[in-house]
Amino acid sequence: MELRSVEELMDLLYACRGARPPSGHGDGPADPYGHALRTAALLRRRRPADKELQVAGLVSVAGRLLWPGGPAGRTGDAVRPLLGPRVAHLLYGHALADARSRDDDVLGLRQADEEARTAVFDAGVLEDWRTVLELLAARNSRLGAVD
Repeated sequence: MELRSVEELMDLLYACRGARPPSGHGDGPADPYGHALRTAALLRRRRPADKELQVAGLVSVAGRLLWPGGPAGRTGDAVRPLLGPRVAHLLYGHALADARSRDDDVLGLRQADEEARTAVFDAGVLEDWRTVLELLAARNSRLGAVD
């Protein structure tokens, strides 16, 4: 599945509210929606100019809804046409969880993901991210990433 519009992506992220990890897959966050918002907020605080990194943190939980228990990296494939190759690369690197990774951005995403599991703070709401998602989608559309 490829996500081709911000609206499709927003619908998918809203569907994460109240979702639980599949039975026997305890590696996911208990609250994927809140976890996504906290991860993105942590990345926004640490790297305010890096919108692609922030959005990678926001959408990283979406693959668990699309392919429960499926292979790592598929979320990147789903968002590549909409959000571009860098977001896809970050998601793929994050999904592989290779501790030997030398990509500082992937390591930062992984660190924010882990911290967001236990952090308690108001990370806002999904609508706060709509404009950033639309800007990234528009930029990737101009670059020919979207049909």
